[in-house]
Amino acid sequence: MMDPTTDNAGNTGDADTARASLEALRAEIAKAVVGQDPAVTGLVVALLCRGHVLLEGVPGVAKTLLVRALASALELDTKRVQFTPDLMPSDVTGSLVYDARTAEFSFQPGPVFTNLLLADEINRTPPKTQSSLLEAMEERQVTVDGTPRPLPDPFLVAATQNPVEYEGTYPLPEAQLDRFLLKLTIPLPSRQDEIDVLTRHAEGFNPRDLHAAGVRPVAGPADLEAARAAVAKTTVSPEITAYVVDICRATRESPSLSLGVSPRGATALLATARAWAWLTGRDYVTPDDVKALALPTLRHRVQLRPEAEMEGVTPDSVINAILAHVPVPR
Repeated sequence: MMDPTTDNAGNTGDADTARASLEALRAEIAKAVVGQDPAVTGLVVALLCRGHVLLEGVPGVAKTLLVRALASALELDTKRVQFTPDLMPSDVTGSLVYDARTAEFSFQPGPVFTNLLLADEINRTPPKTQSSLLEAMEERQVTVDGTPRPLPDPFLVAATQNPVEYEGTYPLPEAQLDRFLLKLTIPLPSRQDEIDVLTRHAEGFNPRDLHAAGVRPVAGPADLEAARAAVAKTTVSPEITAYVVDICRATRESPSLSLGVSPRGATALLATARAWAWLTGRDYVTPDDVKALALPTLRHRVQLRPEAEMEGVTPDSVINAILAHVPVPR
């Protein structure tokens, strides 16, 4: 790795320092969360791409703790909203409040005005409230009473949903699913990881006190800005661009899918592959980078045909089959 003090332009050194800081996130978050390195990497990729993440996993696999630990390690502000059937849009975005002393209305910001918003069980709230996040996620602003109000930067929505309990839920519409850059599945821990979790708790670990667990800031907004600038300079060859397009077009022709990946999805795959390439220490994208991010970037952007679903086909299996058949550029 280049010494930042010897960088003539000043840019490469900043980028190398930022990469080292972001790599240190894994070790720092591991002080609180055991065995979720892929999810940590996915959240970092989303921050580099200014995207949002849908976290899917059964209750009790540390989805909330993961986001809180990431915020602490990055020294970012975070807020949590528990999505319920009676939650109103203004409970998320904020609203105008009448001040009797001044006889005027003033804006009271909602929890969306933060760096990392944890939208817990987002599919438990009606579509009207779900849609209140659309403008925030896409435009990075909230409009109340005709006045647009910018959100802080960085801004990331990490929404969680339970994959097995659908009673009383409102499935996210395709338009909103498409706004999420990545869908990360949080698996149950391995036997050894679960032993480590219980051992930590037996030794007094308190998931509500990350400071006591030793989680400290190892990176910050300045590192993210330097990293984003470096990612933007990562080279993408015409062959890689065509490879991404071919993968996405193949989903639209798959007999197992009623809905394939949109051009927005192709753009997202290119962006995440660039971020991953930079994180792994390269300034150019390879086909392996595209393959590495294809599942989390595309799995929520496709829709299975009912007959395929009945046969046990999954979005992941369809995408894996496509990756196996689309010619890889040399």
